[in-house]
Order: sequence, then structure tokens, then C-alpha cells
Amino acid sequence: MGGFPKKLHQKLQERTAKNALRELTPPSQKVDFVSNDYLGMAKDETILKGAYQLLSDREMLLNGATGSRLLSGNSTLLLETEEQVAHYYNSEAALIFNSGYNANLGFFASVPQRTDVVLYDEFIHASIRDGIAMGNAKSYKFGHNNINDLKAIINRVRSLNAAETECYVVTEAVFSMDGDSPDMEAFIKVCKEYNCHLIVDEAHTIKGLDQKGKTLEQEKDDPFFARLVTFGKTMGVQGAAILGSANLKSYLINFARSFIYTTAMPPMSIASILLVLSDEHTAKMHGASALLQNNIQFFNHQTNAMGLNNIFIPSNSPIHGCIIPGNEKVKEMAAYIQNSGFNIRPILAAKPTSTK
Repeated sequence: MGGFPKKLHQKLQERTAKNALRELTPPSQKVDFVSNDYLGMAKDETILKGAYQLLSDREMLLNGATGSRLLSGNSTLLLETEEQVAHYYNSEAALIFNSGYNANLGFFASVPQRTDVVLYDEFIHASIRDGIAMGNAKSYKFGHNNINDLKAIINRVRSLNAAETECYVVTEAVFSMDGDSPDMEAFIKVCKEYNCHLIVDEAHTIKGLDQKGKTLEQEKDDPFFARLVTFGKTMGVQGAAILGSANLKSYLINFARSFIYTTAMPPMSIASILLVLSDEHTAKMHGASALLQNNIQFFNHQTNAMGLNNIFIPSNSPIHGCIIPGNEKVKEMAAYIQNSGFNIRPILAAKPTSTK
């Protein structure tokens, strides 16, 4: 067996030289300011015990799914859960994936075709970028939350080959690193005006947390071609789903490789999703969402009162980013805060010129 390749070793050395080498750290018992478990649902023992009991009652106590969903891994429990997910999010259909990353990978690698274009926000999640890179469509980025830039790019694209070009516009409801949100009403208006397909990654949103999001969900004419929702954040369990039409679901079942060629999620995870969607646990999430909103308002008030708002990215979401230029400095600040009893993480720049 040969040694570790020189090129790979060099890349690790370069990352180390920039003080940006990623490492796994053990779990922390400090105050949680780093996890996606916004509502504390991951620690709810009633979900764990309830999922086990549900599987026991249905005689489905299996350690794994036994195969992909197109072979032996499908189940009535999975189909029932997808129906409940679609109902909960007011969508015609839902298709469950093993993770949000897999969902975005499968969607963007298969849906936009060779003659199509994908227009994406410059701060879009890595899973969407990776999916686009695996597909055949052309892609262009627009300025972060910049409607005018988006319109200008659409006009350029339309002028080239409007007849055969489907235009897909993708943004996030809440951006995973900055915590800010686009003007969704404006995006919907532009996509309707230019006949573009709007796709929204809702991985970091909390259903019903703000009234604007709730209003959009309740529209009779769904303005979205597709939405991505995840279960590993607000719901505290595992998995994700693509929401959209029944035709979109059928297409993904047939062409999304990250769905086709993988073992399905284990029954325990599916049962957990179904349990979280029950009236009892959605009521818990509603109450926890109200408490979270109060905490967010308190946090913003404190940063303003302490004169720190100029270094925090404005956000009314659970995600708050503090900009500290330089990997060494951000590591030092993170260590200081961790020593004060708070579990946070420094987000390091691989490129020394970047501050994000």
C-alpha cells in the first residue's frame, strides 16, 4: 500500500498554514450556541420512546431499511410520513431524502437540463452549488439578496435563447451562515413576471415563526416550483424532503441519483419524523418557537445596547454571525467565549483575503 499522495498532503499543509484546518472536537456540555437544535426537540425523550413504541406496535422493529426505496426499503410508514410532511407544509407532494445535502444534490443534478440556466444567490449553500456542478445546466450567481441584479441576469439569459431555456431561480429562506433573509415577495413577483421557476431552501427556517412566512405558505397558488425542508434542525430528528407537485416527485424518483442509489432511512428515523408531526409535538414546537423568538429579540437588544451591532450581521433568525477578520483572531475570540462557558465555533476562511 502506497503512502499518502503528495498533492493531498500539500493541500493539508496549505490549509494548516492559513490556520484554517478543520478538526473534529468532542461534544461540549457548555451553553449551546452552535447546534441546529433550535427548539430543543433533539433532546425530547418522548419522541425517542414514542418512535420505538410506534414501530413495535406495527411490528417494524428493524435496525435498517434493508435497501433502497425502489427495491426493499420502501414502506407504508414512509409513504404515510411523506403524506403528513406534505400536509404539514401545505404542499401537493413530498419526497423524503436521507439529508438536506442529498436532497439538494439530487434535485439540482437532475432537474435543470442542458439548455436551462440556474440563477443562484452568491451566498447559497454548498449542497446546492455541488448539485449544480454535477448537472448539465448553465449557472450564474447574482448578488446576495439583490433583486435588480437577478433581473438583469434574467434579461441577459432570455435574450440569448429564450425559446428552449427554462430558468430556475434559487435562494434560501434563511441563509445558513449570515442568518438574513431575502425579500421573498419580491422574488415571487420577479419569477412570475419572467416565467422563472422559484426554488427555496427552507432548511434553516422555522414553520410559523414569522407571519410573512406563514402567509406565503397559505397561498392557494403555490408560488414555488420546489422547496427543501429538513428535519434535523427545528424538528431535531433526521432527514429532509423536497416539496412540490406530484409530477416533480415522480421525476425525482426516476432521475435523482442521490435518491435512487442509496439505502433508505431506517424505520426509527421515519417514525421519529411522523411523531414530531403529531399534534402533541407540533404544539411543543409552537411553544418553543415563541420562546426562541423572545430569545432572538433579547439577543439583538443586548448587542445593540453593548454597541456590538456594527460587527453582527443583522438577523431576526436563530442564526447570528459576528464578523471578526482573520483566522487567528477569530480563533482567539472563540476560545475566550468558550472558556466563559458558551459552546460556539469559529468559522474559518480557507482563503486569507475573505472575512467569511
